[in-house]
Amino acid sequence: MTASTLPADTADLAFARKDILRIATAGSVDDGKSTLIGRLLYDSKAVFEDQYEAVERASAGGDYVNLALLTDGLRAEREQGITIDVAYRYFATPRRTFIMADTPGHVQYTRNMVTGASTADLAIVLVDARKGMLEQSRRHAFLASLLRVPHLVVAVNKMDLVDWSEKTYEAIRDEFTSFAAKLNIPDLTVIPISALHGDNVVTRSANSPWYDGSSLLHHLEHVHVASDRNLVDSRFPVQFVIRPQSDAFHDYRGYAGTVASGVLRPGDEVQVLPSGLTSTVAAIDGPRGPVDEAFAPMAVTVRLKDDLDVSRGDLICRPQNAPQVTQDLDAMIAWMADEPLRPRQRLAIKHSTRTVRAMVKDLQYRLDVNTLHRDMEATELGLNDIGRVQLRTTQPLFIDDYSRNRVTGRFILIDEATNATVGAGMLTTST
Repeated sequence: MTASTLPADTADLAFARKDILRIATAGSVDDGKSTLIGRLLYDSKAVFEDQYEAVERASAGGDYVNLALLTDGLRAEREQGITIDVAYRYFATPRRTFIMADTPGHVQYTRNMVTGASTADLAIVLVDARKGMLEQSRRHAFLASLLRVPHLVVAVNKMDLVDWSEKTYEAIRDEFTSFAAKLNIPDLTVIPISALHGDNVVTRSANSPWYDGSSLLHHLEHVHVASDRNLVDSRFPVQFVIRPQSDAFHDYRGYAGTVASGVLRPGDEVQVLPSGLTSTVAAIDGPRGPVDEAFAPMAVTVRLKDDLDVSRGDLICRPQNAPQVTQDLDAMIAWMADEPLRPRQRLAIKHSTRTVRAMVKDLQYRLDVNTLHRDMEATELGLNDIGRVQLRTTQPLFIDDYSRNRVTGRFILIDEATNATVGAGMLTTST
């Protein structure tokens, strides 16, 4: 029985339970990122007929339909022929649901790639088969590594323009593999494709008989991401305290939020930070009622047996497995504002559901993402720069190393005057 033959409620539940894969695409200018996403959307039947007809008209004739227009929605992008913002697109197959972030290729939009890749399970880096691996290709691979994206796919695009040369593909594959060995990339896959014509995108192509791997969509459908989740460290940041003003629920007190990592079950002994008080999980309520367990990224309401003073920004964890509680932060910062970051600067920091004020204690170095060189003499971080920074907060935060927990190991910096996000940080708890 398929989801389409199930009762409506059951079919909805079956669809909701489908695995979700978050993808970030990156590449140099004109490598075909938007065309690739357009091809995936079109070939997976995620494009309405009127959308396709509109794109066909906008293509202004020619031998092919410009599928890149399905994603390049901004007028400035169409005029310049480049992607300058993060465009999110959604599509699904019977096996998986996909959320794709089309991130910019220009070096001046590094901040946009950081935004798009920060929550990604997999990154696709496109390489033009005619140009080979460029400086920007290395930069995108490094950023994916820095953001701890577990899976990286190198899509060698425009293979039709090099006559599907196996030698060209192997040269790019070997060079990228050699460079990736210097980075923290646990899973690397290289696939030859033609996004324009659809070769090896959704189905295997007869134009590459020497390639024995899977098509891109087949790889996206089957890449194993369940083991990437941290199921060991129970972390539940409290987002909202629920106390209904109703006689029927006058005794109800629940703590709503999204599980960051680990597993919580009724009967588990837990600790609440920063108070350090302990209690036991009485029940866990989901959108459809009580659940036997909660794990990332489920949004649930946790009820405790004891009436503790718990508020937004607190964190529920296990007593024997608590995060580090500290006011001194050591982090890699991606700076996103025109005004540079400098020592002694005061900012607001949002970490999980907790927001506090902070001061920049020290800038240790600025990192050249193209050469991996550390500039120890740097005195500031400019727009799109990445560097290692020490911060001091006014109140303690409950942190984990970013390499261990991408939720409790990250934060954003906010300009209190404008309320604008000016930086993104990845925490390091070890020296």
